Amino acid sequence: MGAINGCRPRRCGACWQGGFTLLELLVVLVIAGIILGMVSVNAMPSARQNLQNEAQRIALLLQLARDEAIVRNRMIAFEAESDHYRFLLRDENKWQTMTDELLRERPFKLAPVGLAIDPPAADSQTPLRITFGREPVDKPFVLTLSAGEASVAIRADGIGHFVVD
Repeated sequence: MGAINGCRPRRCGACWQGGFTLLELLVVLVIAGIILGMVSVNAMPSARQNLQNEAQRIALLLQLARDEAIVRNRMIAFEAESDHYRFLLRDENKWQTMTDELLRERPFKLAPVGLAIDPPAADSQTPLRITFGREPVDKPFVLTLSAGEASVAIRADGIGHFVVD
């Protein structure tokens, strides 16, 4: 059977018309809307997500600092205030800021950040300081970072594992 007047015959004999139905157009619009919604949610992370990312970074840097203290056979400290944090190296009888590319001073992205440590230090220090010695085993602690309503905890088990909750 051939086409008459450019139309292809169907079973019922009517001419086939090209184009999209209204239902097909609505399905495409719904799918585009869902994808656009997912992109906009990921493009603007919440304060909790930003704080979680910052805590992940700090946990990795704490693990690196602990390992460096053991390898260098010298004390290294993590020191944090509400707007920045840094790592210090014990040289002779004084602390010096580390100039290492990874353990350099960094600002908090969500400053000001509230900091708390459990168990609390014997002398409630300002700025907060966590010290890593030459020993591979240390006291476990929980470092809590908070910004506004968001709060994230970094848990150290004392043998080198740091987990973000």
